[in-house]
Amino acid sequence: MEYNPFFPEVRENPYPYYAYLRQHAPVYQVPGTGFWAVSRYDDVFSIFRSPQVFSSSVSHSATMGDLNPFPPEAQAIILYDLPEHTRLRKLVNRAFTPRRVASLETRIRAITHQLLEPVATSQEFDLIPTLAAPLPVYVIAELLGVPLERYADFKRWTDSAVRATSGANISAEERGQLRQNLNELFSYFRVVIAECRREPKDHLLSDLVRAEEDNQMLTPAEVLSLAVFLILAGSETTMNLIANAMIALGAHPDQFAQVRANPALVTNVIEETLRYNGPIQTLARQTTQEVECAGTKIPAGVLVLTLVGSANHDEQRFVDPERFNITRNTEDHIGFGFGIHFCLGAQLARLEAQIALEVLLDRFPRLSQKDGRVEWVESIIVRGPKALPLVAG
Repeated sequence: MEYNPFFPEVRENPYPYYAYLRQHAPVYQVPGTGFWAVSRYDDVFSIFRSPQVFSSSVSHSATMGDLNPFPPEAQAIILYDLPEHTRLRKLVNRAFTPRRVASLETRIRAITHQLLEPVATSQEFDLIPTLAAPLPVYVIAELLGVPLERYADFKRWTDSAVRATSGANISAEERGQLRQNLNELFSYFRVVIAECRREPKDHLLSDLVRAEEDNQMLTPAEVLSLAVFLILAGSETTMNLIANAMIALGAHPDQFAQVRANPALVTNVIEETLRYNGPIQTLARQTTQEVECAGTKIPAGVLVLTLVGSANHDEQRFVDPERFNITRNTEDHIGFGFGIHFCLGAQLARLEAQIALEVLLDRFPRLSQKDGRVEWVESIIVRGPKALPLVAG
């Protein structure tokens, strides 16, 4: 069985391929790509704990050319290695606190109700454009201080940033439009960052501008890069977490019935979705030296795909891993990564998904997935549906 993350059949259902790799080729050189795929939980976990050997400074320009979604003067925090990453993480943590995330609950709930109001009396609606896609975009826009009248632009810029990182084939014409949209995004935030330095505001972007640790501050380029990173991480991951949770519940009526009877189980649904069919399937690392992994030597300077989706289905770590089970203990899952690059917005994504599911099930107690095949997005990194029609009851 040949594994290649670009194959349509793998994108359709990667889990049988993951199982084959774990059993027969836990470290696998993907033919024709130069990538090395690592599939077992312990090996992926070890890579996350070894940033000195498995670097996060993977060149986006080498893999995406002119569609690098980060501004040319700075890269994303996820692409920094130690010790620079530690400095940036400390500064960002000062602005992105658990208290700030918790304080958003009321506002997230209000936005969720607002987005669902147009379909309140509908018999059918598509979850993606109705709720799953706009909710995290609205939340991150408010966090970054984007005014309401710019939301249409912000959504267009966000869609372009996500599309640029999809790993899909993109035509020359679309590349030109995406590049233009990304440049508009950079220009907008450069102006806002400059304004925040002159006159602080009451939003996250201004807090990042003011963040200071050991007499060090973020540079304007670093603040801009973090803003773009938060847009990417805060939109795509949450959107697909919400959608994948609904798909899993729809495919497991017994589990869905338990959640309807006990809405407190929504938090279990979220954690099991992160393990069972998480929005992040692959995280890339680059070897800084030759290294042995699972008995195989990986050369220096190559791209290693840590198959997070496979690690979360490893039989050596999880009992009956191919089964969606909202009562299992999921504390060991690595759906948000691990180590120094553990997802900065994990708690926000969890909160948004929790509220989205709670409100959906409260407003539509007989909600179900409409019959039909799910078409998955074209990406080697994320997993989620292009559309998800639901029947209200």
